[in-house]
Amino acid sequence: MDETTTTIMAALATLPTPQLSNLTRSIFSETLHRRRRLAAVLSSPTLFSLTLHRLHHLSLHDKTLLIARYLLSSLRHLTLKTTTTTNYNSFLRTRDFDAVLLLLHLCEVRQHSPETLEMSPFNQWRLTLRSLYAETLLSFGSIGIGVHNGSLLVPYIETVARCLRFVVIGSGGDVADAVSAVVALPSVVVGGGGGECVICKEEMREGREVCELPCRHLYHWKCILPWFKKRNTCPYCRFQLPTDDLFGEIQRLWSLLVKMSGTGFKE
Repeated sequence: MDETTTTIMAALATLPTPQLSNLTRSIFSETLHRRRRLAAVLSSPTLFSLTLHRLHHLSLHDKTLLIARYLLSSLRHLTLKTTTTTNYNSFLRTRDFDAVLLLLHLCEVRQHSPETLEMSPFNQWRLTLRSLYAETLLSFGSIGIGVHNGSLLVPYIETVARCLRFVVIGSGGDVADAVSAVVALPSVVVGGGGGECVICKEEMREGREVCELPCRHLYHWKCILPWFKKRNTCPYCRFQLPTDDLFGEIQRLWSLLVKMSGTGFKE
């Protein structure tokens, strides 16, 4: 088990039992949908040919974007952020969904049995891949929907770890806050001893309406709005809000998992 997988498992171990149970059920449903979709691609000569043709004509950058959007959906699940209103483009059209599922399956086959496709004629790839996939479905079929079954979570988490290796994330640069996240910020009235706005260094007068971030820090609206056009972090504690930037959002959600796990590991 690599460090990424260990970090995710450690993060999930911190969840209360009801949350972990709900997450496991959700992952089971999502995994079942993904497996059925890939099975459909591998069972249809026409659909397989069209999907493989699409992959051949995608640049490396476009393939990375497909995997990144797929990864973002999984990270939202694992961080329990599936109800967020952030308007980032994580939705995959059916043909893109099929393409990324086939791409990940090809990568897995090449990693574990690279000689399989090399020994198989190109026009037999579909049958070869379908046969290999059928073997994985047999093991998946033996897994019940029991909410405490760790064997259900591991394959899902391993796929997330594999995607993270394709999508290089790091500290990166500043990214703007998501518009929907800014709109959702509450306005509160400053009470006694409101303190100083970290941005303009002026005292927040009692009775004035100011912006309150999820981390509970207060700022003048006129100060924080321009700030969020360039950054998605609290100026004081660096708490991260959702962003419309695809890779920035992946970094944010991964950071949440690292923080939950307490490992301090960063991809």
